[in-house]
Amino acid sequence: MDLETLKALQAPLKQRYRDDPESAVITLRATGTTDDSNIACKVDTGRALAVAGLHPATGGSGMELCSGDMVLEALVACAGVTLKAVATALEFGLDGARITAEGDLDFRGTLGVAKGAPVGFRAIRLDFDLDTQEPEDRIATLLKLTERYCVVFQTINGTPELSVRAV
Repeated sequence: MDLETLKALQAPLKQRYRDDPESAVITLRATGTTDDSNIACKVDTGRALAVAGLHPATGGSGMELCSGDMVLEALVACAGVTLKAVATALEFGLDGARITAEGDLDFRGTLGVAKGAPVGFRAIRLDFDLDTQEPEDRIATLLKLTERYCVVFQTINGTPELSVRAV
């Protein structure tokens, strides 16, 4: 996709959101059901059923998806799409990119083995291996804007309002 096509697609959306800010607020939803025979959750992705289970470090078989991996996969997906959109908007010469996310977990927290051990990622690294001839200052701008506009990155980086309830 080139810049003109991207602008043509986004211009009416941007104008609608300027004119009616509430129209820009959309609720996304994910739904899952517990598995009756395993410690697992079946997540309906809208295209397939993803079955998440325990990571082998917590007693899982490794046959199901790991929720931690899924967080990193969502980050990579969002960062890759955002990178490509920003590159298009900047008319940045990008011949390709490989995006990698790594996260460090201390499973003592997840298993309740050590009270001081955190539950969740304590560090996440997002790396971009870019195939480009662009100068360093343009690469820095591309990465800065990708970080700024990547929904998953900003969600992880910030503290969204969270709630847990039984309905």
